[in-house]
Amino acid sequence: MKSFFLGDKEIRLPVIQGGMGVGISLSGLASAVANEGGVGVISSAGIGLLYKQSPADYLRDSIWGLKEELRKTRKLTKGIIGVNIMVALSNFADMVRTSIAEKADVIFSGAGLPLDLPSYLTSESKTLLVPIVSSARAAKIICQKWQANYNYLPDALVVEGPKAGGHLGFKTEQLEDENYSLEKLIPEVVSVASAYSHEKAIPVIAAGGITTGEDILRIMKLGAAGVQIGSLFVPTYECDASQLFKQSYVSSSQKDTMIIQSPVGMPGRALDSNFIQSVSEGKQRPKGCPFHCIKTCDYTKSPYCIIMALYNAAKGNMDKGYAFAGANAYLAEKISTVKEVVQKLKEEFSIAHNRLLAKRI
Repeated sequence: MKSFFLGDKEIRLPVIQGGMGVGISLSGLASAVANEGGVGVISSAGIGLLYKQSPADYLRDSIWGLKEELRKTRKLTKGIIGVNIMVALSNFADMVRTSIAEKADVIFSGAGLPLDLPSYLTSESKTLLVPIVSSARAAKIICQKWQANYNYLPDALVVEGPKAGGHLGFKTEQLEDENYSLEKLIPEVVSVASAYSHEKAIPVIAAGGITTGEDILRIMKLGAAGVQIGSLFVPTYECDASQLFKQSYVSSSQKDTMIIQSPVGMPGRALDSNFIQSVSEGKQRPKGCPFHCIKTCDYTKSPYCIIMALYNAAKGNMDKGYAFAGANAYLAEKISTVKEVVQKLKEEFSIAHNRLLAKRI
């Protein structure tokens, strides 16, 4: 696999580990991926729940928790570390400022358009900024706004297709439409990035449903410099989730993967569970909201509290939550190490590459 540059940083393994909250990708998983030459990513979503102090203050605890996770990660790796920060978070600004102050290498930001992200940079900042988009139109808007308002262009673009896990930037009816497939989106976003090539190199990173080394080769042939992978790293020993959460991937079948409507206001892909069935029966109505974690969430209209559902699942209480998962998460057969996952990807990539060369001869 060919390395690529993210700003002045060489990504030796062209794999960005997807940021997965609540409590799925923290210092353990991020440092392990970074040690393999990829970009390890801490998810800032829900981190205040994991670092509750007494008396609990979710927003304050989130800042402290993110600082702690970044510092833990730095003790475990000298590799490249990013933070995933959803635009929809009510404490988006705090999480961005904290990441920059703690010298995170990269901020990845999606679940909305991060139109003001460069405004948080200071003259001393070294943190790179990478928006996550689901269309060429969104990529173009961000590039135009950032350049006009801040004289700054993205350091890369992540284009996330409809086979990703978690919240999806598509309407439900678009998820199976080939016009919105990742294979269709990549060349379109590459075209947007290429329009700025005389000013700045903007590598495109593809995400959503990428599971094998052969997938990586195919995606790169379409113009992507690298890939973002989330679900493949969940059933690993280093993943920060509970054993029961990881086992839900290994035990799942294709029919367990389903599209749900999130209280955030987006469709999401998750593994079916008793909790999801209970939600469909209207049995999980929240009585209040002590966190106010998502800007777009109104607990009086929400069928359940998403942050608690994800937190419970991460801790192994699957009856009170569910696991977000990509379309191919069911292919997991066992719990592995991150090193084993990466080695398998490299071997599959090499086999697919050699097969392609043989066809040309």
